[in-house]
Amino acid sequence: MTDAPAPRHSRRGLFAPLIVALVLLAAWTVWWFWLAGQIEGRLKTQAEALRGQGWDVRYVEGGIDGWPFRTRLALDRVTVAAPSGHALAAPRIVAEANAYNPSKWVLVAPDGLTLTRVGKGEVNVRGQAIRMSVHGLNQAWPNIAVELVRPQFTPHPGAEPFPIRRAGKVEFYTRPHRTTDGGPNDSVDMLFRLIDAEGRDSGPVQGLAQGGRMTLQIEGVVEKASALRGMDEAGVFSAWTRAGGRFSRIRGEAAAGDSRARISSEGLSADANGRLVGQVALKAEKPLPAIAGLAGSGDGAVNRAGATGAAAASAAAGGQDDVDLTVVLRDGRTYLGPFALAPAPKLF
Repeated sequence: MTDAPAPRHSRRGLFAPLIVALVLLAAWTVWWFWLAGQIEGRLKTQAEALRGQGWDVRYVEGGIDGWPFRTRLALDRVTVAAPSGHALAAPRIVAEANAYNPSKWVLVAPDGLTLTRVGKGEVNVRGQAIRMSVHGLNQAWPNIAVELVRPQFTPHPGAEPFPIRRAGKVEFYTRPHRTTDGGPNDSVDMLFRLIDAEGRDSGPVQGLAQGGRMTLQIEGVVEKASALRGMDEAGVFSAWTRAGGRFSRIRGEAAAGDSRARISSEGLSADANGRLVGQVALKAEKPLPAIAGLAGSGDGAVNRAGATGAAAASAAAGGQDDVDLTVVLRDGRTYLGPFALAPAPKLF
């Protein structure tokens, strides 16, 4: 009696996982190329919209790569100039996002930046890293983080000096402001950090820091943030000011050489000339060295007579000890008591 033949087993099950993987890979590839096309299309649409508002936007596309899990867009010879004349240029900017989360982007300027200051000329910015991250693009105001690691600032020949020469780090952050009930409104939280900054020779920062380094942290709320999307020839802050925009709930700390201060202000706004207006309270530790250093700086914008008077008044009030001071910004000037120290900071 012969044995029955062994049953044959189908090999389809062996290929099923491979087929599923190939189908998923094909679907993901279709998604990736669709996403790449959307990114290129939106970039061109946004650039054209800005040009229609008077901006000068120029770049050379380097293409999109990064398949399968990332989207990486390279732009060469980038120039973005606002109607006000303020501009940013970079030899190359690289933007990257996860293909599965295209609402969060990281932008890097590997070869540095050139900033154009209206009426003051250009300044080159180089550093160990210059990067920005943006996420929450579906929000009214996205979360933005800017970081410059060991930046160096070099004005072009003929340009006005830049306040600082180099720093350990510069950081700037924004996020939507939340009300007490947790809901969003038309305000944005901001945070600025300047860490271990060295001022230019004979400049006000070098004077304040007594030849050493300055560290500054300022946080606050930008009210009427939606008006920052407007723009005129005076710049973005001009339209924002006309709409009632101001900085509120300002808090911070500063260290300049041997001097320290805690900073607070309930509100600062800009006047018609773009100069800040308001009061800033300082809880200062050893303010005399900083004020005396400012008086001794060679910067033409500093009122050396006023700074010298403020230094003398600070010494008489115990400038080597802790003291409460009030800085008043009015009529385009910065006052410490009755002494005008310098022009008030200018927004536009």
